Amino acid sequence: MDLPLPSVPTPPGLAAIYSTLRKAYPEQSNPLQVTALVKYWLGGPDPLDFISMFSNPGNPLHGIPPHWHYVSSGLSDLHGDGRIHEFRGAHGLSGYGFELTFRLKKEPGQMMPPSWPAELMQELAKYVFRTNNTLQIGDHVSWNIPLDRTHSRLQFHNSSNIRQILLAEDPQLTKTQSSLGTLNFVQIVGICDEELHAAQQWNGFSTLELLRRIPYAGGPWLITDMERMESIFELEPSLQEEVTRGLEREGSTLSGVNAKCYWEELKDRGSSNDTNYNNSSSIIQPPRMIDATRNQNFNKFSILPPIDASNMSRQHYKGEATMDRSSACSSATSEISRTRSCRGVCVRLNIEAASLLPLAFRGRLRHGGHFTFQSSNTDIAITLVSASVTGSIATKEHPYSACGNWLQLFVGDELIGKLEKDLDELAHPEEVSLPREYTWPEANLKIVVLPDEQP
Repeated sequence: MDLPLPSVPTPPGLAAIYSTLRKAYPEQSNPLQVTALVKYWLGGPDPLDFISMFSNPGNPLHGIPPHWHYVSSGLSDLHGDGRIHEFRGAHGLSGYGFELTFRLKKEPGQMMPPSWPAELMQELAKYVFRTNNTLQIGDHVSWNIPLDRTHSRLQFHNSSNIRQILLAEDPQLTKTQSSLGTLNFVQIVGICDEELHAAQQWNGFSTLELLRRIPYAGGPWLITDMERMESIFELEPSLQEEVTRGLEREGSTLSGVNAKCYWEELKDRGSSNDTNYNNSSSIIQPPRMIDATRNQNFNKFSILPPIDASNMSRQHYKGEATMDRSSACSSATSEISRTRSCRGVCVRLNIEAASLLPLAFRGRLRHGGHFTFQSSNTDIAITLVSASVTGSIATKEHPYSACGNWLQLFVGDELIGKLEKDLDELAHPEEVSLPREYTWPEANLKIVVLPDEQP
């Protein structure tokens, strides 16, 4: 007589996720899964323990095509014993408070789900674990390569226009509560470059609504179609006018990005510590910048909000609905040793980050807001503030003030007009010859724009 094999109880957090999935897919109780061979808590490289894959028939009458539905397990607390996540109680967040999902349109005759979305989700999870930045609904990710061009497919040519990411609320999976806390399901939505620009210029939520209105571009469930070649603005040109009107009416909710950036103090008015920017010794040496196209790791995110400024602030750089205008550095103004005023500054940005400067002025500072560039891999940050921002250490009398490695740059009404005019060409970065230097001697300010691939 054979003895029954001992059963291994399902961890409580994982059981809660499975319960939610069974409600959505009652006929798929044993879905295909991608499993981390060596769990993260045992030293493995992949933070997600499991990625479940479901076949969703969709609802063509409602603009929802058949698709594959991928759901992660591992960003939330699966075990509750502290092996990965701190336990915060049943009413707190479970782990990071979310799991990732992805919906991929089925190709004709496709019987098995592709595995590359699982790699994509693992890469995003690595970013979260590395930086402690949570991914939230309405955020965008500048991925800059086709989403299916993952590590295992780099050798294949792929000309897909789906190269960027927006994050949305999963339309099918609801907020889940377990004994280990609560979690939401955040859906990855593949988009074109033009749609990313709209999210940056206006806001992610409104761009998602535009995508939902176009069945070919995602429809109500925001299903990614890697074969889509046209943006929503090519399909419906009038949508670009909506973005323009929305930006003029509301401004932009994008208030900060991760970037390749560096700043230094200018000692003498109108001069710089170095003038030959073709000399390798003058190109952003501290810190070393990572080239996204040559390093297939998680420094590929040259622009990725939200920014977790926990080393400077407990707030995320979010839209005005969730962002207090008071500066985190205002609480540290008594720390004289860390706070200083600079006579002048030289700011250096990669071209992708610099291309957002016209947006920062038009969509943020002109509306009384602020905009922050934070280094992707150091604690350096540069915040542009308008006169309406309270609590900043940068003022009209001391326009360039620093708190540690955090520079706050006050941009008054007179200077903002000059900056808008002189930097307007950066809105079309493909037309700018690099490196490019902009100088305002009367303000003792210099901005240097460098190629993205510059180390």
